[in-house]
Amino acid sequence: MASPSAPLHPDVESVLVTEPAIRQRVEALGRDLKRLYGNEEITVIAIMNGAILFTADLLRQVDNAVRLDCIRTTSYGSATESHGTPKMVHGLTLDVAGRHVLIVDDILDTGKTLSLISSMIRGLNPASMRVCVLLDKKGRRQVPFEADLVGFEIPDKFVVGYGLDYAERYRNLPYIGVLKPQL
Repeated sequence: MASPSAPLHPDVESVLVTEPAIRQRVEALGRDLKRLYGNEEITVIAIMNGAILFTADLLRQVDNAVRLDCIRTTSYGSATESHGTPKMVHGLTLDVAGRHVLIVDDILDTGKTLSLISSMIRGLNPASMRVCVLLDKKGRRQVPFEADLVGFEIPDKFVVGYGLDYAERYRNLPYIGVLKPQL
């Protein structure tokens, strides 16, 4: 178990990724983005609400011109298991045709949400499209999908913190922790 830099929340069983580890990895992902995009403008599509903290920190690492839009989906509600097909709650407002698009999400688990959004974006004819996720939970994949950039691979545990939630709680934790099973 990693030791947190902040006190452990009483509902958290253990810390998977510490605040300093997140910071270091986000900085490295920023360098990767600069290498991939050079000085090109990037249209970033953040998947809300979970990706809000990760997206904000990631964008601070690049000096490219950035256009930002958000998509809101839901697939968990107040459960720890996905309720099946993701639903689009709020779609794009920016035109992405001919643009370099970077989709940013907090976690890639079943692959259903990112597969749905990627297909939708591809249909809008971007110049390029990449996907960056903070966490990749390969053990939960139900549809074939791989992200282009991954912060951390994690085991099949229900995690919260740094934007990830359970019933809209725990997003503000500065680390990524495993939620206690009885909650």
